[in-house]
Amino acid sequence: MEYHLIDTYSKRDSLLHRLDPRTKIIVFLGLIIMIVLTPPKQFITFGQYGLLILGLVILSRIQVWFYISRALLVMPFVLMIVIFVPFLKEGQTAFRIDFWFIHAQVTHEGLIVCWNALVKSVSSVLLITLLVATTPFNDILHGLTHLRIPRVLITMVSFMYRYLFVLLDETERMQHARLSRWFGGYIRRQIKVIGNMIGLLFIRSYERSERIYASMLARGFDGSIRRIDNLKFRAADAVFAAVIVALLTIIWETYNL
Repeated sequence: MEYHLIDTYSKRDSLLHRLDPRTKIIVFLGLIIMIVLTPPKQFITFGQYGLLILGLVILSRIQVWFYISRALLVMPFVLMIVIFVPFLKEGQTAFRIDFWFIHAQVTHEGLIVCWNALVKSVSSVLLITLLVATTPFNDILHGLTHLRIPRVLITMVSFMYRYLFVLLDETERMQHARLSRWFGGYIRRQIKVIGNMIGLLFIRSYERSERIYASMLARGFDGSIRRIDNLKFRAADAVFAAVIVALLTIIWETYNL
């Protein structure tokens, strides 16, 4: 069984797809840092960031709904963190809620904190999704290697990406086996069965990792993942980086005004 949760659109042809992975990693990381460091009350600046991200999405030639769906995945986690902030943050009252036994007030400061968390988290998710959607995951790891990211970290991420889908296959087989033998029963019994499945999956994963590691050592693995092809920094990468830096400079100058 194959899964295409990450590399669904990474093999397409567009300006962003053809760029060097190192260029995209540095540029998108710089954008995320700029967005995170922007004060929450600079609404015009966030609007300019949004237009810049939209332009990058258009350059990727991938459906906008794909990015929206990825951004929506993180929204429940963000909302769980900030949903109560407008009610608990002290400050000037924006409006009150009086409904039955609920009596609460929403402050301007709380709304600003909520806006700050939402806009920055969604923007960061969109940029990370844009990077992953336009770059094969192995190329991202290759680019991180050339950027001198610790080799151990890259190796761990590489194996996690490779064998996550193997574990998903194993989980589906166990689930099918459970359903084929299930003729009903109490919820308590089903919870016990699921607990046994989780324990069995852990044991199988551990044993598989031991076998894989022994096989890799037998084939001369020394902790580094080598590739035949080399990354090339082209003129398009320099132009793309220069344009993004120029746009960020314009946004920064507008913010200072």
